[in-house]
Formats: sequence, structure tokens, C-alpha cells
Amino acid sequence: MLAGDGHAPTNVRDPRLAVDVHLADSLAALELDVMAKAGRVADLGAGAGFPGLPLAVALPAAEFALVESQARRCSFMAGLCTVAGIANARAIGTRAEEWREGIGTNDVVLARALAPPPVVVEYAAPLLRVGGALVEWRGRRDASAERSGQAAARRLGMELAEVRRVSPYGEALDHHLHVYVKSRQTPPGFPRRPGIARKRPLSR
Repeated sequence: MLAGDGHAPTNVRDPRLAVDVHLADSLAALELDVMAKAGRVADLGAGAGFPGLPLAVALPAAEFALVESQARRCSFMAGLCTVAGIANARAIGTRAEEWREGIGTNDVVLARALAPPPVVVEYAAPLLRVGGALVEWRGRRDASAERSGQAAARRLGMELAEVRRVSPYGEALDHHLHVYVKSRQTPPGFPRRPGIARKRPLSR
């Protein structure tokens, strides 16, 4: 569908390149113990379905929610699930801050190329159960960005547990998975209204 659908929400449509950029990069998360144990997983800003859909195929016993605010992208993912026969994933057409049924229900939240670390942590924290984990895809390490992410995490009952360097394909340079674990309940007042996390990041 990526190659044949001109409206596919990705710039990477060449099947050979997509195997690396989309599939291998998504499946790098299988290196993490938190993925093997997950029963409920949410992919925030799922876009064209990566990393959520490849991981749903790899982990058929887990349930995947592909959270995406743009209707066109949700429609594309729903069609992809039908064509590929992926029964354990569903597209959720809403913003992360407005997905009330997901609050406190997820073992793992995924975020790939979504937003700065403090924003991603704030999106994820309310959606995780205590003991659950955020897995965030990042490129080259940035000490300042990591400090801001950790500052936001502390305010939200989260802590950075690991930064795992991964090499999902030969040309992959500086690919890292940042894993935050939720150690206590999210404080009252979260999630904040849509858009506030970006306008007023908690690290400031």
C-alpha cells in the first residue's frame, strides 16, 4: 500500500527502502524486555502505522491502539490492517490528550518522531499504568534534550530507565530507544488541554 497509494502518509514508498526505514526501525523495539511483556500498547502519532503495525504483527498476543488525530491517516491505517490481516491493531482517531479511554490502561506507549522529549513524556504518562513504559525513538543523543525530558518525567511520576543504542539496518547511524518507566500515579491536572504540552513544556 505504501508504494501504490499516492496518499500514503509517508515520504518513503520504495519497498526496499521502507523495509529498513519503517519495518526494521520499528522492530528494533523487540530488543527491549518491556515489549515482550506488553499486553496493551499505544502508538502515539501513529501516522502511516509505524512503529505500531510491524510490532503488532510481531506480537500477536498484544493489543495495539494506533492513536492519530488526522482522519486521513487513520483511514489509511485501518485499510492497511484489513489488507494485511492485522487483527490486533486498531486506529484511534483522536489526540493523545483527548483519548480518555486509554488513561491508565497501557503497558507500553510508543512514540517515533513525534515531539520534543518533555512533550512526549507528558502525552504518554497519563496513558500508562504504574510500572508501564514509554519507548521513544530518537536519533543522535542530545544532552540538553535528555535533561529536559527527565525533568518533565520527574514531575509526571516517570523516570528514564535506559537509553539503548540500536542498529536496525546497515545505514542506521545514531539510532536510540529512550525508555521511561512510570513509577507512580500521574499527578492531578494531567493530561492538560490539547496543545498545552507544546506551548508550555514542563521542563521550562
